[in-house]
Amino acid sequence: MNNVKKLTSKRLFLPIFCMLLVMMVNIIADIAAGNFAFSFFTISIRNGVLYGRLIDVLNRGSEVAILAIGMTLVVSASAGTDISVGSVMSLSAAFCCMLLAGYGVSSTSDLQVPLLVGVLAGILMGGVCGCFNGFLVAGLNVQPMVATLILYSAARAIGLLLCNNLIVYIRNESFQFFGGYCGFIPTPIVIAAVCVAVTAVLLRKTALGLYIQSVGINKKASRIAGLNSSKIIFLCYAVCGICAGIAGIVAASRISSADSNNIGMSYEMDAILAVALGGNSLGGGKFSLAGTIIGAYTIQAITTTLLAVGVSTAQAPVFKAVIVLIIVAIQAPPFKAFVKQRSVKRTLAKGGAAR
Repeated sequence: MNNVKKLTSKRLFLPIFCMLLVMMVNIIADIAAGNFAFSFFTISIRNGVLYGRLIDVLNRGSEVAILAIGMTLVVSASAGTDISVGSVMSLSAAFCCMLLAGYGVSSTSDLQVPLLVGVLAGILMGGVCGCFNGFLVAGLNVQPMVATLILYSAARAIGLLLCNNLIVYIRNESFQFFGGYCGFIPTPIVIAAVCVAVTAVLLRKTALGLYIQSVGINKKASRIAGLNSSKIIFLCYAVCGICAGIAGIVAASRISSADSNNIGMSYEMDAILAVALGGNSLGGGKFSLAGTIIGAYTIQAITTTLLAVGVSTAQAPVFKAVIVLIIVAIQAPPFKAFVKQRSVKRTLAKGGAAR
């Protein structure tokens, strides 16, 4: 019993358990369909590239994983969520494609500016949006959800204005690389891995991770200890914006266009769910980047599984909402207190019976 308690108390227990549960559902579905080769785990090389449902999960879940990196820092530092990341994705993609194609041009194969300039400008746009959110939250002490609601509502409209109300198509192989393949590996997987690696190094090799957690646990105490809480929160929102910009470039490259109405739609929910599923408290404080990444790919695995068993894309958000509800309820202080109380009563009852 003590070993079980130690196992379930681990921070990574929840995300790993959910991932294993999704895999088990896929195994059962394959057995029910008479497919004993377990197609969910089958990986092969077709036309010179990796192919399989696991590869599809890693590939399609890359944008959410990148967004979840920034969302983790924001939640940990400010005890609030950035609900604008999906819209900022769209704006960054629109700004990048507008520069590459030229204003008012709906389709082109010839780039008007160097590819690197367009890509960096798109990421910079995401960073600017993140700084705007950070200024409202850290500088003006606006509640995070209210502050980020502004760009949640306005960013897509700004993207449409930049693209002259058009869907801008970039039919250029060099641009399609970011959403295509790097050799035989999908490029989004590589980009997500680089983002995770860079963030992990910064958090582990510097004191930034400790500072973020300190501010999230007690903002006033951190200020008294000498930390500039406002700057740390501002930095977290800026990083979240940069992550949204990178995810926007990947999403636009994947479809070779900037569709402001659809890029990043509902991704903010997936990013928040990834943080919660990763065992991180939505009330701020300590966080687990590894748990968040596992949570992000678990969400994509859930989506892929739902589609595989016949659930429509319109119905899939309902299941995700139920998962969010369960996870939030499990992490709620009253529920934890109830479980602890039950555990104490059980222990006392066993002690009395032994006497």
